[in-house]
Amino acid sequence: MRKFRLNKSILKKLYTLNCKGRLINLATPRIMGILNRTPDSFYEGGRSNTTLEILQRAGRMLDAGATFLDVGGYSSRPGAKDISIDEELDRVLPAIEAIIDAYPNALISVDTFRAEVAKKAVEAGAAMVNDISGGTLDTKMLNTIAQLQVPYVMMHIKGSPQNMQSKTDYKNLTGEVLLHLSQRIRAAREVGINDLICDPGFGFAKTREQNFELLRDLNRFNLLDCPLLVGVSRKSMIYKSLDTTAENALNGSTFLHGFALQGGAHILRVHDVSEAVECVQLWTELRKGD
Repeated sequence: MRKFRLNKSILKKLYTLNCKGRLINLATPRIMGILNRTPDSFYEGGRSNTTLEILQRAGRMLDAGATFLDVGGYSSRPGAKDISIDEELDRVLPAIEAIIDAYPNALISVDTFRAEVAKKAVEAGAAMVNDISGGTLDTKMLNTIAQLQVPYVMMHIKGSPQNMQSKTDYKNLTGEVLLHLSQRIRAAREVGINDLICDPGFGFAKTREQNFELLRDLNRFNLLDCPLLVGVSRKSMIYKSLDTTAENALNGSTFLHGFALQGGAHILRVHDVSEAVECVQLWTELRKGD
């Protein structure tokens, strides 16, 4: 009797995102380039403070193969200073408008946990909202996203950027993060949000050791039945492990990006686009024949 070998690749869920009427297929992982309008980001190379710097960096990222550009005006590093909504808007709106004017086909994600900022950013041309709190820091966020009907990244965090590193006690880290995200998914679905992306929240209310535990368990997050975004680029879990700095953490970032792809990541949020694109290309070659 002839034996048939099951092709495991057909079992992998195929996800798409509707971004301003464009259907983005995530069968091949995508790259999200980081554009920070914050003066106190942990990595200086990720900051772009003038409009010219923003446009130059955006152009390089798009040329290198970024599918999304993630524009943020509120620093979420541990202990970051809180700023007003107006100050955040003053940082992100001119950047979004300038990018759209120069690169009309660019798909911009706005990195914010505030519903008002999300709404005005989408009106200015953003195609996605990336919320570090998954709607827990602004109760209006989920309804706002449902009205805007844009893809929504929901990240796990406990507390806020100002106090999250005092909230790293877990009895079952991966199980608790999974439960939290599943609850946020349910809340989002109930108000009518269609395109959801989940982010385990590396570096947010997690110790260095816990970050690596989550990364080892990344394939378990496929149980959420949502695309996965992973953001480990140049973070302290890398440079502290290597006894170096964020400026010298590119090699470590690239290695962990490959590991994240193997664990099921669909989007990599990165500072260094060309290196991440090469990582995806090589991972895709390795997957051939699966």
